[in-house]
Amino acid sequence: MAIGKEISEKINDLVDRDYAFMHICGTHEAAIARHGLRSLLPARLKIVMGPGCPVCITPQGEIDAALDLVERGVILATYGDLLRVPGSAGSLESSGGDVRVVQGVHKAVEIAKGTDKEVVFISVGFETTAPTVAATILSKPPQNFSILSCHRLVPPAMKWLLEQGEAHLQGFMLPGHVCTVTGYQDYEQFPVPQVVAGFEAEDILLGLLMLVQQVRAGAHRIDNAYPRAVCREGNPKAKALMYQVFETADVEWRGFPVIPASGLRLKKEFEHYDAQKKFEIEFKKVSKHTACICDKVLRGIAQPSECRLFDRVCTPRTPVGPCMVSHEGACKIWHTYKEKHQ
Repeated sequence: MAIGKEISEKINDLVDRDYAFMHICGTHEAAIARHGLRSLLPARLKIVMGPGCPVCITPQGEIDAALDLVERGVILATYGDLLRVPGSAGSLESSGGDVRVVQGVHKAVEIAKGTDKEVVFISVGFETTAPTVAATILSKPPQNFSILSCHRLVPPAMKWLLEQGEAHLQGFMLPGHVCTVTGYQDYEQFPVPQVVAGFEAEDILLGLLMLVQQVRAGAHRIDNAYPRAVCREGNPKAKALMYQVFETADVEWRGFPVIPASGLRLKKEFEHYDAQKKFEIEFKKVSKHTACICDKVLRGIAQPSECRLFDRVCTPRTPVGPCMVSHEGACKIWHTYKEKHQ
């Protein structure tokens, strides 16, 4: 951590005004909290987490659609993070249906091959997971297999955040995992300082230093602080797979309105694997009825500890909102590492 200390000292020397940078990755938030990086930074530099947890930004209407499938006797395959996310009438964990935790879409296909029952995989995630799902669809899984596509794309959400301006951001730390697949060409449209960062403490501190340097210089470009894994073009094969199978769609994000072209749906030639069409399920808009401020946390305008439910009514054992459920959720991370309000 000697290098990290040296970088943090440089940041402290350079910070001469209020800075607010957003990262859009739950793994970044976990690393920041685990290493206590906020304690190394000047008070005038604020790091906020945006909508970087795919489970957290999945709106309640999509959770309710999954619960509807359970009631119809479908075998539902899902990542463990989704089990306890509250729907309008309980969670997948409390549903009493045949809900199975899998480590990936290929395991859901294995389940489908071993049964005559319908199997639906809840397909969540950003551009990191969509290519593997696309490859699975192209492998022609059995006809009793389908996906509930809940994928989201990061750049449209960033565009929305910048247009709204409610978080008063000076720049973004771009998600290293996503950029490994997509590269960072799609982010060049945004006229703000941006840095692609990795996940070690030194990676994140270097990314913050580069962001501060850009702001001080009045620059706005994309610096790559993660060249060992990320290049500008990303992974062309993975992107080609994704867009061979999926097309963009206007979708709602939890805490956000419908964001144009921010989701992925299966193209018409693959719609026999689309659980939404197969079972004629509608994603309904659900209004919030709790004091949970997960919506504000996801937009970067509140920190977990500002919620009056945090670590009182809302805990990992009794989660009120998805940010306390997923290991990539800001509230769960702050609870785990006892992160303090900045």
